[in-house]
Amino acid sequence: MNKKNLALQGRNNIELAEKNMGALMKLRENFARLKPFKGLKIAMALHITKETAALVRTFIAGGANVAITSCNPLSTQDDVAEALKADGIAAYGYKGETGREYYSFLNKVLDIKPNITIDDGCDLVTQIHLKRPTLLREIIGGCEETTTGIIRLRAMERDRALKYPIIAVNDNKTKHLMDNYYGTGQSTINGIIRATNVLFAGKTVVIAGYGDCGKGCAMRAKGMGANVIVTEVDAFPALQAQMDGFRVMPMKDAAPKGDIFITVTGNKHVIRVEHVHTMKNGAILANSGHFDIEIDVAGIKKAATQKKQIRPFMTRYTFGKRGSAHGKEVYVLADGRLVNLSAAEGHPSEVMSMSFCGQALACEYLVQHNGVKGKNPLKPGVHYLPEEIDQKIASLQLGVMGVKIDKLTPEQVRYLKEWKEGTN
Repeated sequence: MNKKNLALQGRNNIELAEKNMGALMKLRENFARLKPFKGLKIAMALHITKETAALVRTFIAGGANVAITSCNPLSTQDDVAEALKADGIAAYGYKGETGREYYSFLNKVLDIKPNITIDDGCDLVTQIHLKRPTLLREIIGGCEETTTGIIRLRAMERDRALKYPIIAVNDNKTKHLMDNYYGTGQSTINGIIRATNVLFAGKTVVIAGYGDCGKGCAMRAKGMGANVIVTEVDAFPALQAQMDGFRVMPMKDAAPKGDIFITVTGNKHVIRVEHVHTMKNGAILANSGHFDIEIDVAGIKKAATQKKQIRPFMTRYTFGKRGSAHGKEVYVLADGRLVNLSAAEGHPSEVMSMSFCGQALACEYLVQHNGVKGKNPLKPGVHYLPEEIDQKIASLQLGVMGVKIDKLTPEQVRYLKEWKEGTN
């Protein structure tokens, strides 16, 4: 498909996404009237999807100059990228870009000398701090979208390396309890099915990590008839998984039992070659953690005797002689990268609307506090949005869904502020 046709398809997909992102569209109307980002430059490193394009347009409506690049080499939707470029927006990235191109695109975005950064995974922030510290003078703050990025930011904060305030949008309830839970659960299963066309019913699915993403994946896999095993390193989420009715065990014990493996931990080498050697013939390995290191793909490549691309996002690795009694095959999906964005389209638009409302309002919050006329400036470090902003996002989404809720009566308001009234 030529670029013109790609751009046309991208515009159609963005239009469809915006139709399902009513809460974000409400904010766009407000931004278009108030222009809170007038004169500001926003550098974004997010998955270039139709939903992200809706966010880009929202910032532009609010007066911002925006440049965007992908935060993952396989997550760009090429039609959306072309649509943004056709509209005169600085968009960098394509599906399948090399690692070298990935960092080149990050730097192209940083060339605008941003006032605000929006990151998904912290690569943009790291690049600024390690390679381009002179940009820090212009930056009033930033936002981080995902769990993995927050982990890195907290490490920077502990090392006193973080030089400007970053809002942990991921920690909004309307983000991690919606996007991570409902979004990752659905989109991960979708990605695995698109890559393999495998039947989940009757299979044993091993979920590595029982945070919000792991809980969502476990719920969806169970709903499709799978038997679910959870592996964990933290006692409390392991206890939650056990209480939720799942088997819990170390990966070394789960490896021989699983048919499908999903990693969602935010950590490194959760599935290693030693685990692969004990897996069933034909086991499927998929990752929905941000970086491609949760599965030791490099180790698997080195240990395998043969590698073959079976489908666009499905690679077979053979160990030993294929077809022999001691031979074994495993399938790695999307080269160990985010299967939900590589082999599928990422989260549904409705859930991303809430996440991106968080990004939009976080940027407005940064302007209010650290802009030219800012009040109560935020210090360098990881910050969280006030509860009332989370409630605002939830209210916007409920309104779009046509859901009404009760309001406290004056008596109830007084009671909640009173401490004298107790048992009668």
